[in-house]
Amino acid sequence: MSTLASSLPAASVAPAPRQRRKPGRFAPSQWLPHALVLVGALIMLAPFYFMFVFATHTNTDILSVPPPLWFGDALFDNLNELVAQRPMFWRSVGLSLWIATASTVLNLFLCSLGGYGFSMYEFRGRDKLFAALMATMLLPAFVGMIPYVLMMKELGWLNSTRALIIPGACSAFGIFLMRQYIGSAVPRELVEAARMDGCGEFGIYWRVVLPLIGPAMGTLGLVTFIGSYNNFVGALLVMSDMEMFTAPLVLRSLQGTGQTPWGAISAGSAVTVLPLLVLFILYSRRLIEGLTAGAVKG
Repeated sequence: MSTLASSLPAASVAPAPRQRRKPGRFAPSQWLPHALVLVGALIMLAPFYFMFVFATHTNTDILSVPPPLWFGDALFDNLNELVAQRPMFWRSVGLSLWIATASTVLNLFLCSLGGYGFSMYEFRGRDKLFAALMATMLLPAFVGMIPYVLMMKELGWLNSTRALIIPGACSAFGIFLMRQYIGSAVPRELVEAARMDGCGEFGIYWRVVLPLIGPAMGTLGLVTFIGSYNNFVGALLVMSDMEMFTAPLVLRSLQGTGQTPWGAISAGSAVTVLPLLVLFILYSRRLIEGLTAGAVKG
């Protein structure tokens, strides 16, 4: 028998079909990760949902038990109350947008330029300088508060938008992100070829490098804009004139003595968060591409 089997061609001996194990229909390994993700998503989205719901209700409805779970019809009343108590509200939204836009543009330009230099140029002390730059990310934010305020006072920038735009014009995280992305996405041969063709150094950066780093620019731009737009502590440190308050400071100033107008605060929060939602919807794909590019390319 064994002689007969060994004499047959290998192709004629078909392997026995594997029997697939049928997973349990309600196995915890299948539904538990999805359930955890769903619970986490609900916990994250609940404050946003109730912010919009409370923006359409009066204070009495918001403080009732149980609180309202669906939208009401007091949105414009809350907005009118907000503007009546803080007439500078719309100006503060404009200031927040201006500060976030200027910081984002400067951050994209300076960080991409720094990342290009660290990734494409060989110079003495480059690695030590980059390590020192990365070490600044380990410092707690409150360590620099007092020097920051003193510097702004010496420069005469208190109660000025420059106090929030210039210090946020370049970040260690942005340079790190750009260095990593440019090092993996821009071939050195391409830069050398442009250099041999007579293109200047800034021309290489502007015409060759920038068009290739769109996902990283989108990611850094979105992160910078959101961080600058929501910068509450920085504005609290350098802005003392109410006319120069940003939107987070104006909304916080409503929580003083007396009855807090929660409906007006929720309406103001809903209005101020709308630009961020629109921006995220438009550029969320770029954000995901930029964050996953390094992991995919290894």
